[in-house]
Amino acid sequence: MPETTAPAASPADSAGAVTRVALAEVSPAIALGPLDGRYRKAVAPLVDHLSEAALNRERIHVEVEWLITLCNGAEGVEAPVVPGAPTLSQQEVDYLRAIPATFGADEIAELAEIERETVHDVKAVEYFIKRRIAAAPETLGETSLPAASELVHFACTSEDINNLSYALMVRGAVRDVWLPAATAVVDQLAGMAREHAAAPLLSRTHGQPATPSTLGKELAVLAHRLRRQLRRVEGAEFLGKLNGATGTYGAHVVAVPTADWPAVSKAFVEGLGLDWNPLTTQIESHDWQAEVYSDVARFNRILHNLATDVWTYISLGFFTQIPVAGATGSSTMPHKVNPIRFENAEANLEISCSLLDTLSATLVTSRLQRDLTDSTTQRNIGPAFGHSLLAIDNVARGLDRLAVNETLLREDLDANWEVLGEPVQSAMRAASVAGVPGMENPYERLKDLTRGQRVDGARMREFVAGLGLPDDVAARLAALTPATYTGLAEQLVKDYLD
Repeated sequence: MPETTAPAASPADSAGAVTRVALAEVSPAIALGPLDGRYRKAVAPLVDHLSEAALNRERIHVEVEWLITLCNGAEGVEAPVVPGAPTLSQQEVDYLRAIPATFGADEIAELAEIERETVHDVKAVEYFIKRRIAAAPETLGETSLPAASELVHFACTSEDINNLSYALMVRGAVRDVWLPAATAVVDQLAGMAREHAAAPLLSRTHGQPATPSTLGKELAVLAHRLRRQLRRVEGAEFLGKLNGATGTYGAHVVAVPTADWPAVSKAFVEGLGLDWNPLTTQIESHDWQAEVYSDVARFNRILHNLATDVWTYISLGFFTQIPVAGATGSSTMPHKVNPIRFENAEANLEISCSLLDTLSATLVTSRLQRDLTDSTTQRNIGPAFGHSLLAIDNVARGLDRLAVNETLLREDLDANWEVLGEPVQSAMRAASVAGVPGMENPYERLKDLTRGQRVDGARMREFVAGLGLPDDVAARLAALTPATYTGLAEQLVKDYLD
């Protein structure tokens, strides 16, 4: 057999022989995803609402408020709801409400330790609260709280706690974080629309020169569309239920047949600031979530439209980008100022919409009275809003670094006099109806003059002068330029944007 030699070690083989640091074991922990790593600063406000710790804090909050309701009643509900339950003093109520209020790093670790034993997250919350109740005498002295310990999680299934917790979480994220950021960027856009309401802009339909508008009017269209979606999100319902394992109040009625449990449930849910859902299976149906996520996704898609339009205006030179001192546009082309804010926004909006669409589509379905697909799905609400919030931040930063190149806008208009073919043929039609002779085939005559060819100002005026239009009409058309042919664009911004 012919002799053979072992191949030389490749760079890959050599590199493979070196033991690498296990990044998964580095402390502090390295984030797997960009929202908790590279982009943490932009999305950090959502952690208070949509993180795992926020979910557990809301679970504690709901359990505590349910305990208080069972002991002290609620609006329109006599106390106690459960006969024999102690009436809690204000000091005791304050002690209970301090449990979620002071839920921080040490408590998060303690709850995680309990959950490792229970292998059940909601049960771990119950035990966590009971620990605090057992320790209440150390803080309060003589107290009736330990006597109420078994009312923690009374007659509840896990979903009674979870659905209310998620409703509170999403409501907080939407109202306290996402809506303010989204409203601010739309207001920023509207301000630009007003500022440039009179700046003439050559429109492009199908990418081709078309009837001029103004830059402000085109920005106002997007601001108007975005504000409509904001109004829908602002009007969202956040539903909740507390009615037991299959929505029948079965355990409630057997344990305490004298209570009006639907009334208690309604008062409790509405006391949390949520809308009560009276008819459910084991789970609250999540239809309201699908509605909110669809509206946010629609806002995202309109914002995506803004990002692509601004990107295109930048590529045409209509917008120039104000360079950031010290920033690098390209690793090899030093002249470049890339529209990265709008490109990053596009990508994040697409990821957000994908997640929101999945949430909307899957959460409205549950097999028979319950399956757990919603549990896993809802843990991705945070990333869905996170990518949207990151995109909003990028768009706001991008808009803030734009300047209008008015010289190029004028040059672009002056190079496309053929767009006046529309008003000239329309004036000919009106004159024909008024009985002016020689106005036959106006569209066809303008088509022969302008289709597929450039027409300058002199050629257009020459054509108009030879039509035999009434003097006032001819004078009006002779004075018209592409830059002045903007119709009511400026007035539309002033009258309808706000």
